[in-house]
Amino acid sequence: MRFDPGRVRRYNLTLARPILLWKAAEKTTVFDNLTDKLQDIFDNLGRRGRLSEADVDKALRQVRLALLEADVNYKVVKEFVGRVRERAVGADVMRSLTPAQQVVKIVHEELIRTLGESARLDLSGQPPHVIMLVGLQGSGKTTTAAKLANRLRSSGQRPLLIAADTYRPAAVTQLEVLGRQIDIPVHSEGIEPPPPEIVSRGLRRAREEARTVVIIDTAGRLNIDDDMMNELVQIKTLARPNEVLLVADAMTGQEAVRVASDFHERVGLTGLILTKIDGDARGGAAISMRAVTGVPIKFLGTSEKIDGIEVFHPDRLASRILGMGDVLTVIEKAEQVMDQDEARRMEKKLREATFDLDDFLKQMQQIKKMGPLTNILGMIPGMGRLAKEIDPETTDKQMRRIEAIISSMTMQERRNPNILNASRKRRIAAGSGTSVQEVNELLSQFRQMQRLMKQLKSGRRSGLSGLLGF
Repeated sequence: MRFDPGRVRRYNLTLARPILLWKAAEKTTVFDNLTDKLQDIFDNLGRRGRLSEADVDKALRQVRLALLEADVNYKVVKEFVGRVRERAVGADVMRSLTPAQQVVKIVHEELIRTLGESARLDLSGQPPHVIMLVGLQGSGKTTTAAKLANRLRSSGQRPLLIAADTYRPAAVTQLEVLGRQIDIPVHSEGIEPPPPEIVSRGLRRAREEARTVVIIDTAGRLNIDDDMMNELVQIKTLARPNEVLLVADAMTGQEAVRVASDFHERVGLTGLILTKIDGDARGGAAISMRAVTGVPIKFLGTSEKIDGIEVFHPDRLASRILGMGDVLTVIEKAEQVMDQDEARRMEKKLREATFDLDDFLKQMQQIKKMGPLTNILGMIPGMGRLAKEIDPETTDKQMRRIEAIISSMTMQERRNPNILNASRKRRIAAGSGTSVQEVNELLSQFRQMQRLMKQLKSGRRSGLSGLLGF
């Protein structure tokens, strides 16, 4: 996918420092600690100017330690650091005017190589195309089945879910509930029939209803055992799936790598889905699994929400790990929730400095659809560390308060806040469950943002710094 600057302009996200105030956050993602350490290493490297071989070796020792602490497989770390060193101590890097940047570039390229190439779902051949999900209990398999079905439906497919996990009664009920939520049919027969029989009848139903994709939610266990594997082999032989995807919990670290290797040996995997990427863990599994198993990562589970799944792009994940952001994913999220005509209209109002409170309310509502603000900021280059200083709960509470205040205004008041006198402010405060002081604070901060946009219109750089500097 090529980077199109025009797409960035069409999906401006209007955020300004005066509007939202944040406190330090405790929530992290699986890569936060690794990202922080790597950024510190490369910051120190950049201060040295010209690099010696000893400088590179010292930095790579720190990189090796950071990766091991992040629970990356030690063999993967050894091979990765070896490849980086071989390239980094070359004459082209040492004689470069920006050797530290060259080293970072090499680390980025080798990290992409370790993560593997992007791999799409195989939906070739005669429909219905069968996707079989396997994994241990608690990995998020059932939720992932619904997420995947919802995603495939949005791309024009007609999915059917099959509840073949009869060992955990709640799994059947859970899939039925999720299916109703997203309006996708679920073939379930309770917990009595053997799973292979349920799958056989589910496939027959899919053909009768002209379904294009079938997603089978198979049984998991707390640990791998022969009975489970034999049953999976029976289902695979019967269903002849296009894809056998292992759903693995990224928070389990090296255990997830071992589980993937065992499943691949017994069942034959075609891909991986890593869940709980937004959790508080070390994240080494995501870097190790492709290299250890040779099986491509196809999707990442990014949240508990039904749309919390994204296609795995190794280049984008490598950029996130190194703190370089992921602008393309931000744009794609914006494209999914924002109307293009509305985006162009908003861009024009920004350029002309005619952005009002009603526009701000609409932008804020669109941003909320894209997911947590911390996740969005974490994908914008240079904003990663800022995202860690945001308390998601406080931010969400403040956004709801702002939304309530603006929603309590008339359309005339939103478009022209200057008409707000004392009595109008008291009415707005009462209607929004806030105080007059909070209404005044919002108005003051919004006027400050308007001044920044006017500076932008006049071409003054300080305006840009104020608007985007948070």
